[in-house]
Amino acid sequence: MKKLLIVCLMAFGLQPALMAAGDTVHDFSFTSIDGEPLPMASFEGRTVLLVNTASKCGYTPQYEGLQALWETYRDRGLVIVGVPSGDFKDQEYDDADKIKQFCEVNYGVNFPLTEKYHVVGSDAHLLYQWLEARLGKESVPKWNFHKYLISADGEPVTFFPTKTKPRDERVIAAIEAELARK
Repeated sequence: MKKLLIVCLMAFGLQPALMAAGDTVHDFSFTSIDGEPLPMASFEGRTVLLVNTASKCGYTPQYEGLQALWETYRDRGLVIVGVPSGDFKDQEYDDADKIKQFCEVNYGVNFPLTEKYHVVGSDAHLLYQWLEARLGKESVPKWNFHKYLISADGEPVTFFPTKTKPRDERVIAAIEAELARK
């Protein structure tokens, strides 16, 4: 029976290991930029904007908008989680301390950042693979600063491509709608 289930999952393009990996975003974990565990379960009950970031990209100034969202909405339950990645033309530093310093000095970033991770392909962090399985291939980041909105109960709500700025009216409306649901 288990073998039949695995074959069925694979027929639909879902990896069995991913299906076992988690039922919600809260079942996944990162390592923070400071080397500490960063379980997504620590954000249970809060809306999350998950963003793959890069320090040496033309879209890097979006950090400013992300920090502004964090400052505006964190007391109402929004968490911004930045996931540094070098997947797109290796536009991220390899050293976690350098990434953190760059973000703090240039953009005043104080929202949670993870260590550097892959966000696309077979080496992508399991959460990114799970999001692809849940939302489809069109949801996969095509570049840096791709944004996923996650509900307070750990379900993916929507995603925004790179060119959609953090303070775009569509992003604000989606965040406001999720915060109102709590």
